[in-house]
Amino acid sequence: MKVKLLTALCFLLINSGMLKAQAKDQKMGELIDQQFKFADQQYKILAKNVPADVMPKTLNATTGEVVTSNTAWWCSGFFPGSLLYIYEYTQDAEILDEAKRRLTILEKEKNNKGTHDLGFMMYCSFGNAYRLLHDPAYKDIIEASAASLSTRYHPGAQVIQSWNSNDMWAGPVIIDNMMNLELLSWVSDHGGDKKYKEIAVNHANSTIKNHYRPDFSAYHVLDYNMETGEVLKKVNWQGFADESAWSRGQAWGLYGFTMMYRFTKDKQYLDQAIHIANFMLNDTNMPADMIPYWDYDAPEIPNTYRDASAGAIMASALLELAQYTDKTASKKYLDASEKAIRTLASDAYRSKLGENGGFLLKHGVGFLHQNSEVDVPLTYGDYYFLEALHRYKDWYL
Repeated sequence: MKVKLLTALCFLLINSGMLKAQAKDQKMGELIDQQFKFADQQYKILAKNVPADVMPKTLNATTGEVVTSNTAWWCSGFFPGSLLYIYEYTQDAEILDEAKRRLTILEKEKNNKGTHDLGFMMYCSFGNAYRLLHDPAYKDIIEASAASLSTRYHPGAQVIQSWNSNDMWAGPVIIDNMMNLELLSWVSDHGGDKKYKEIAVNHANSTIKNHYRPDFSAYHVLDYNMETGEVLKKVNWQGFADESAWSRGQAWGLYGFTMMYRFTKDKQYLDQAIHIANFMLNDTNMPADMIPYWDYDAPEIPNTYRDASAGAIMASALLELAQYTDKTASKKYLDASEKAIRTLASDAYRSKLGENGGFLLKHGVGFLHQNSEVDVPLTYGDYYFLEALHRYKDWYL
């Protein structure tokens, strides 16, 4: 572990702050074009490395082999979603065919009531598929997925339960769950049951009330009494300590409240997103290149890991937030996002063709305390990087 950390740190120290001149100086349109053309080639390699009945998840840093998951794993929607983002830009029929093959094995999860992650799994995949291809069968799958997700809602606590109850947790709710509200809100707004959006609003309101500290940093996990709504404990399961700010969790919240403002135009969500963004960007431990350390309060900073996935999620979220704020704030968020995108597109974070198992980004951190997915590619890091590239192209070029 120490050797691995030192190797990663040496690499990042050499590259941090010294991005390639082409990545720093080239126009964003050219950069985005290059990234999608690279992704088109690289994801064909990744597809060949992954059996047809499973999804890519990460890379085994020791063996260099792609680690896969079944479709019930929370990350299962990101590979087809990424393929669809690539297809949207390149119109490569081979990429679309691969996306459709992966959607076919994923479809059965529409009936999975044992997970809160159906937004990640089914909206990032089938949501993009329906947006691009307009196949009504995809919309039916999205609607069925929302129905399954809604079964995890507890009216007494007004939250969607994340993990199942066990000896450790009575009713755990994680900040990541904000991301799954997009599925519910979209279905309600596109002819589905209006109760789904009501559930999303109630969950978001409970999250504002309970999940955030006065400085607008978020806990990772809240444990609820699901009958009364009493919060039993607040912890950081994947962060450094219970009162620290786990970086990916902050990005999930930023993205989630910005998205909820899009669906509701409720100013409390916009205000919450602005507060979260300012917490992140003003934190003294935010690096100049806008790729956060795995936890904003990790004691080893700067001698610890960055999390490229947190940087990608943040970059995508800031691009949307910049759409809703005044000119000064918008420029700040756009500049920060652009810097993060340029950093991720540089040699410091983006892999070379044929390397990294076929994934796009390097240096993600899953669960450091359990030595799980440390300094490796993460499929959701790739997904939100591609989404950020699309958003920048569509909104700012």
